[in-house]
Amino acid sequence: SAPLVGTFYESSTPGGKAYVSVGQSVSAGDTLCIVEAMKIMNEIESDVNGVIKEILVDNEDFIEYGQDLFVIEKR
Repeated sequence: SAPLVGTFYESSTPGGKAYVSVGQSVSAGDTLCIVEAMKIMNEIESDVNGVIKEILVDNEDFIEYGQDLFVIEKR
């Protein structure tokens, strides 16, 4: 879930390759996305090992604190 309020970005640059996609394996510590809050870009990392099952928000969506961003099946 989102650790802060801000704008969700799926990649580090506009039009760039998304950090993660559905079906991709991730490890704890891998960057999942960026949340911009008050002009500061915050990398959001996975806290589990698993597989991305669903991405619940769209690029550039405004997100709320505690909002679910991804469904990750733990491994």
